[in-house]
Amino acid sequence: MKVAIIGATGHAGSLILAEALNRNLAVTAIVRHPEKLEVEVPILVKDLFELTKNEMEFFDVVINAFRPPVGKEQLHQTSLKHLITILRGTDTRLIVVGGASSLFIDDKHRMIELSDPNANYYPTAYNMYQAFLDLKAAQQLNWTYLSPAANFIPDGLRTGHYQVSDDHLRKNAAGKSEISMADYAIAMIDEVIEPRHLNQHFSVYS
Repeated sequence: MKVAIIGATGHAGSLILAEALNRNLAVTAIVRHPEKLEVEVPILVKDLFELTKNEMEFFDVVINAFRPPVGKEQLHQTSLKHLITILRGTDTRLIVVGGASSLFIDDKHRMIELSDPNANYYPTAYNMYQAFLDLKAAQQLNWTYLSPAANFIPDGLRTGHYQVSDDHLRKNAAGKSEISMADYAIAMIDEVIEPRHLNQHFSVYS
């Protein structure tokens, strides 16, 4: 299976890359700064917005772990729109490292609706949610959107354990909605290897 990871030098992206390599997948890292890679892997040095359909349809799966810098959160929307455009009509599956803002907290309301517009995280949460809506509405596209729990822990332990939910925010027995990025990476590669959520939004927590 040929897998491309966009944003493979980021925190989540690098953990997903490591997990994919541990499973012996044929991985290509799509990066702008290959010197930041901590492992030896085939690379495609290119800006996300310059990627073409001819390049991407070579892969079975494209994982989008792109994270724009602070102040440019709107790139969540424009970058995903570009990927939708170039992957539409191909057999390549797009799996997005999503956010928790799109998760339902009850039967009617998503997290983004109850978020504080003045909070520091709001621009990211809002733009990721809008990007998700574009993905969900896309036609002729093989996609999956994987949301983490509310607390997405960058340096959390790799326990090898996670629980799967639908598009609703769930809490563990301790009443916490959390997952480490390392365990999220396991869930991501599990989904790559054994697709169970084609054209679906799902989430994981520990």
